[in-house]
Amino acid sequence: MAFLELAQHGLSIVGIILFCIMWWLHLISIIYVRWYMHRRAKQNLSLRYCEGVSLLKPLKGIDPNLASNLETFFTLDYEQYEVLLCVQDADDPAIEVCKTLLEKYPNVDAKLCMGGRKVGMNPKINNMMPGYEAAKYNLIWICDSRIRVKADTLTDLTNHMTDKVGMVHGLPYAADREGFAATLEQVYFGTCFTRLFISAHVMGIACVAGMSCLMRKEILDQAGGLEAFAQYMGEDYIMAKAIASRGWKMALATQVAVQNCGSCSFTQFQSRMTRWTKIRINTIPTTVVEPMSDCFVASLIIAWAAHNVFMWNITVFFVCHCLAWFIADYIQLSGVHGGVVCISKRKYAVAWFIRESLAMPIFLLALCGRATITWREARYHLYCGGTAEEVLDVRERDKRGAAWAPV
Repeated sequence: MAFLELAQHGLSIVGIILFCIMWWLHLISIIYVRWYMHRRAKQNLSLRYCEGVSLLKPLKGIDPNLASNLETFFTLDYEQYEVLLCVQDADDPAIEVCKTLLEKYPNVDAKLCMGGRKVGMNPKINNMMPGYEAAKYNLIWICDSRIRVKADTLTDLTNHMTDKVGMVHGLPYAADREGFAATLEQVYFGTCFTRLFISAHVMGIACVAGMSCLMRKEILDQAGGLEAFAQYMGEDYIMAKAIASRGWKMALATQVAVQNCGSCSFTQFQSRMTRWTKIRINTIPTTVVEPMSDCFVASLIIAWAAHNVFMWNITVFFVCHCLAWFIADYIQLSGVHGGVVCISKRKYAVAWFIRESLAMPIFLLALCGRATITWREARYHLYCGGTAEEVLDVRERDKRGAAWAPV
């Protein structure tokens, strides 16, 4: 009996500590976003005219917004940069979009890098290899196809690439789009994701999303080049660790990395979240405590602790704590958005509730399910440490075996 009472008191203390930690993270994130994000990029002339940038743009398939997203990279207000459009398959429909833009902007230093080169299982790395090898500048900017930028985005990135910085990355966010799934995605990136992302950055923890990253090529070459990361599925996190381990700092751009994907559905959102969670679990073991950072789980633990320590009503405290969390998330979302959020408060409330309700089921599905993910029509088996291996069915295995058979 004494042991149970001791355990109860111990868990109650854990709950109180969790309360302090979570609201400290809320406060850090809200203040940082309000103070730091969306500041206008001023030209740093010492970098702007000395440091050229090679943009690697991995492309596969057509998205409804691909042409408009891609065009924003041809109109950057930057003195010296090149656009390397990386497409692996000769019959990829993205090639026609690239050719149209190349013809429309003949004065932009841009070219199509075809074919890819298989150096590992990561399709994104394989796709970018020809572009990486052809890059003529020391600063490499890897940016996903769904990202849309402003004219001064590259200026903002290079402004943060000081002498001690090895990587500048952007906070992922979602553009305003039609449909409830798009709202759900925007709420996720503007609340839960931002809170953990910003808090980790402030504490000096390498937390990087590879949707928009500016890096020094010399550091990547010291680590073995781009191909050294080809066996990892979460190559962005491994790159950040490799750069940090060599004594370089990470910097966060003031502009968010706006994802402007034309198609978005509830199923796609759920699948994407499950895939990311599986990758994190296999790459970063501490991910197993991640559910404690979600509103409903954290509020339940904290309400139970408050009842045991202060004899407060669990139900009332739980509801009040969730409401406070809900308001704090909205304040943070408006900060990330850079102004008044375009979605109605009612729509935000529904999306927020559904996102928080999905958090634990998605985590359990990722934790208890098979360590395989589907990405770009291919399946991969994940291993501890972040490495992965492509899973081939019998027909595909026989086909590849025949292709590699000696003549």
